[in-house]
Amino acid sequence: MSKKLLLIDVDCGVDDAQAIMVALAAPGAEILGITCCFGNTTLENVCKNVLQVLTVCNRTKIPVFSGASVSLLGEPAPVCTHFGQDGLGGKADADATILNLLEKEHAVNALIRIATEHAGEVSLVATGPLTNLALAVRMDPTLPQKLKNLYIMGGNMEGKGNRAICAEFNFVVDPEAAYIVLEDFTCPTYIATWDFVCRNQLPWGFFDQLVKQDTKKAEFIKKIISDCPAFSREEQLSAKDVNFGPGFASYDSYAMAAALDESFVTEYLECEATVELSGKLTRGMMVLDLTHRLKKKGKVFLMKECNIENFKKLLMAALQTMCREKKP
Repeated sequence: MSKKLLLIDVDCGVDDAQAIMVALAAPGAEILGITCCFGNTTLENVCKNVLQVLTVCNRTKIPVFSGASVSLLGEPAPVCTHFGQDGLGGKADADATILNLLEKEHAVNALIRIATEHAGEVSLVATGPLTNLALAVRMDPTLPQKLKNLYIMGGNMEGKGNRAICAEFNFVVDPEAAYIVLEDFTCPTYIATWDFVCRNQLPWGFFDQLVKQDTKKAEFIKKIISDCPAFSREEQLSAKDVNFGPGFASYDSYAMAAALDESFVTEYLECEATVELSGKLTRGMMVLDLTHRLKKKGKVFLMKECNIENFKKLLMAALQTMCREKKP
């Protein structure tokens, strides 16, 4: 079986960390690089968090690249405490020397170079604001044609939002970047929206089983989630208000699962989509066109239904001891 080649673009919070660990544990998957973007926390914290995850998993040879620190319009990075100030529930490694492991090449250049070196073979998984991707396609308009496909966690289908009334966090913190990506990336594009994830949350009983595994990876996830506001077992305000209810949602892992396992998503909605840029209440909202009025070159595939049991298996496997992991 040929390897599944991955490029991963993250704003590494708790859920990005889980998604990276899912990819690390997946048989036949090879991560060619991880690019970092501002989002859940500052760019410096994002880079440190990715390197901390790779250290926990004994996979620090995977190259990590620093990218965009602000949105395309240069607006200040938003204050986000959803996953704690540091993105890892207040449990991030405070030792800045870990940044010595960063590659010197900029993330945007790395995205273009790696996609070019493996033209037609790379699945790009983007789990944060899409700033790096937008910059990359502006530098190299042929980038989308070099990718096998693109998987995104972000946007919304139902006009409900978490960061804003009508918009999801990853899109609303850089709407222009999200707009550019949906306009210019004509490769097959699959999107795990916020509302899709919320409708497919996992019971807390499963989470308890997940972190009870006797591995340092399970201990790590349990630690970074323990004081994290996003994983409170009480009904979160945003979820309660839109009738999603309580549950455990490893947001970014849904996009990663779709990239790794073609049988994970059982139903897609195929349509044209764009991002609202000027609406007073709707800026950053993903707008769906089911009637082809936008006359766009490409469509997106929005995840609607998924195989939850397959998803559970991927999450469980991510925290198991692998042959390359040395327990302390």
